[in-house]
Amino acid sequence: MDKNFLIDKLHNDKNLNDEELRFLIEDDSSDDYLFEIADKIRKEHYGTDVYLRGLIEFTNYCRNNCYYCGIRRDNKNVDRYRLTKEEIMLCCEEGRALGYRTFVLQGGEDMSYKDEDMCDIIRTIRAKYPDCAITLSIGERSYDSYKAYFDAGANRYLLRHETANEEHYARLHPAELSLKNRKECLYNLKKIGYQIGTGFMVGSPYQTTDNIIEDIRFMQDLMPDMIGIGPYLRHADTPFADMENGSYKLTLRLIAMLRLFFPYALIPATTALGTINPTGREQGLKAGANVIMPNLSPVSVRKLYTLYDNKICLGDESAACRNCLEVRVKSAGYQIADSRGDVKR
Repeated sequence: MDKNFLIDKLHNDKNLNDEELRFLIEDDSSDDYLFEIADKIRKEHYGTDVYLRGLIEFTNYCRNNCYYCGIRRDNKNVDRYRLTKEEIMLCCEEGRALGYRTFVLQGGEDMSYKDEDMCDIIRTIRAKYPDCAITLSIGERSYDSYKAYFDAGANRYLLRHETANEEHYARLHPAELSLKNRKECLYNLKKIGYQIGTGFMVGSPYQTTDNIIEDIRFMQDLMPDMIGIGPYLRHADTPFADMENGSYKLTLRLIAMLRLFFPYALIPATTALGTINPTGREQGLKAGANVIMPNLSPVSVRKLYTLYDNKICLGDESAACRNCLEVRVKSAGYQIADSRGDVKR
């Protein structure tokens, strides 16, 4: 097969069969051309703007025991913490002063924050910062819970499906978790009216090319507003401690392919990409990404929210991180936007 021909075909009609898609995923020739086309498409939709999402990792307690995650329930080596509402609001205050227009409340599935607690936090942020978007990333909840958060003022929800294949899902998660429920949560969130984000780990244990194809097909059905992918990175205190990390090059290739499949999407250059390669986030932008998620969590707790080993930027003050990102984004040929960065369908 001619890879450039397939890239053009994907660009023009989005209609590749599985064999063609498999070739694009596995072949590492013509990646420069793929990145060039992906960058062209993102500029057609979003120009050179890069949107910042202020990440507030407000709890590292989790009821789940996912085999790949450093804050899994059975990891006894984690110092657990929860931020108070007041601490969360201080993070928002600092972020808004630095120009952030989106706050992302992310945590493990910590059920000690009841729906009324989450709604109170969301309402308070919404009242104080009416011009900002509020994104939640707190896992699987009921339809009624999601609706309550939305009614309280949340706009967006991030929930990676991690894999669209049942057998692969079962190899990454304990039996009490199901892919069926994960997908149902995503469709519920979309029905309620959230801007939704999903995604998967590149190179997660036991992942095959066929699994990645299933991920893309699932997202073609879901049509999410945001797609977050990053290389799988192992954590020493998990059952997957000896597994290989995911591929940096494959992650960039898939970012570019996803830009071609979903021209409108908000796609982050993830912290995991910056962890596996010092200029990973810049290269992610050049491959078609247009979002970066800097950390607004208190420096005192950042080292405790480690989903994987060697995570970057754990000791940086928020202002220093903001200045660093400004330089990095400009060096890649882009600019940090001062808008909320809503999806452009």
